[in-house]
Amino acid sequence: MSEQTRKITVNVPIRVLQNAVRVTGKGVTLTVIEGLEELDRRAKRTALRALRGKVRFELDLEATRR
Repeated sequence: MSEQTRKITVNVPIRVLQNAVRVTGKGVTLTVIEGLEELDRRAKRTALRALRGKVRFELDLEATRR
């Protein structure tokens, strides 16, 4: 099953778009998708960092190696 898509129109500075396309080596659409996915990953990393020191975690390495 394929994801739903939404067609959008955005005004992006040419230099920014050209640099992003060069960095990704992909077309405009795939570059924009990759950029939006990176923003999502960044938000998730920030949320995880906010939990630092608040989650108690114990792991028995010997038991997991068996």
